[in-house]
Amino acid sequence: PNVKQFKPNQQASRAEVAAFLCQATQTTGLIPNQYIAKVEPPTPGSTEAELRGVWLTNIDSQVLFSTTAVTDSLEKLKELNFNTVYPTVWNWGYTLYPSQVAKRVVGLEARISTELEKDLFDPEKGVQGGRDVLKEIVEVGHDNGLRVIPWFEFGFKAPSYSELAKRHPDWLTQTKDGVKTQTTKGLEPEDERLQEIVWLNPFKPEVQQFIQDLVIEIVSNYDVDGIQFDDHFGLPVTFGYDDFTVELYKKEHQGKSPPTDPKDQEWVRWRANKITDFLTKLFRAVKDSVEDSNNDVIISLSPNPQRFSYQFFLADWASWEQRGLVEELIVQIYRDNFSTFISELDQTELKRARSHIPVGIGILSGLRTRLVPVSQIQRQVDAVRLRGFAGVSFFFYETLLNMSDEPASERERGFEVMFPEFVKAPDIEDWKKSN
Repeated sequence: PNVKQFKPNQQASRAEVAAFLCQATQTTGLIPNQYIAKVEPPTPGSTEAELRGVWLTNIDSQVLFSTTAVTDSLEKLKELNFNTVYPTVWNWGYTLYPSQVAKRVVGLEARISTELEKDLFDPEKGVQGGRDVLKEIVEVGHDNGLRVIPWFEFGFKAPSYSELAKRHPDWLTQTKDGVKTQTTKGLEPEDERLQEIVWLNPFKPEVQQFIQDLVIEIVSNYDVDGIQFDDHFGLPVTFGYDDFTVELYKKEHQGKSPPTDPKDQEWVRWRANKITDFLTKLFRAVKDSVEDSNNDVIISLSPNPQRFSYQFFLADWASWEQRGLVEELIVQIYRDNFSTFISELDQTELKRARSHIPVGIGILSGLRTRLVPVSQIQRQVDAVRLRGFAGVSFFFYETLLNMSDEPASERERGFEVMFPEFVKAPDIEDWKKSN
């Protein structure tokens, strides 16, 4: 057989079938080597366009706290041939940029520092004199050839002790037992208190208007390249039993109350559909707000894999993508086990989305409490390239080079091998449009 051609309508001989089986099982047996199709490893930087992104955070990182840090970091990313940054702009109950919407609703224009810093917490740190960190990132980022796509990180969640939660208790939803808070178990008492969060009710018009106003404020006032949500643009499956949502459900179900089982399929679908309806409204509002300008703003999404997002956070991103509401998808696959990482890459929803839009993979470059060797990062990047994805984005900036037990110079050399030359990020216009 001609090993360089596919002929899907031609019958295969027994020898060819044997060759196919050997390829699939990695067992060559007695089949001549020239008949076993080989997959060549990707050549770093050999593509015309590839997503090379990184998330910028205000937790365990100083990158956003000064103009110098912003400039140095973005210039370093240019040097390493990155092309996209995702700076958090909505985190811990506050906007990180000066926001009139936040000032009206929360009582404070901006805050970068969080209570997680404990004794180092200073609400004025990084925002003195009206400093606008998003304006800096947009200007310096564009000067260095980087796309800037603000990350709406916290979505519908907020700390239980935030001004947002205190001022608007009627905006919060709850579990069937009336519990409005979520805590992380296994922490010291003080840390557990600091990590306690509440969830805004995504079905309530006032909450939807607040979120929409924040997003429109960003895309209208800044020359950003997009806006990014993740699966915090959803709701834990155990929530949604507040009075407002219960009455809304009853109204649409002939007076019947929601099931007591939060994982009841119809109850899950009903809530997920309501969130989809809001994203549809928000998508149109974003597009309408930039219609008269030359600012082409995409909707980017960085969720967990579909099954987890839908079953645990009511975020049905596969449906969102199929409806054309997502123009860039970066699925977080933060796995140390390589086999597990590969199995997530091969999920059907990812394959389907790739035929419509650029689909990248979120790779963990490390956490303060979870160091990742650069060799693992390189291996995962190779696997992503081998499968034809649009690129990668790393969580998070500090762990690219600094927060590691490896020398920064060694990690930098690793990224130089991965990204030897600059390429642009994939353009949605170059992909088949979603239906």
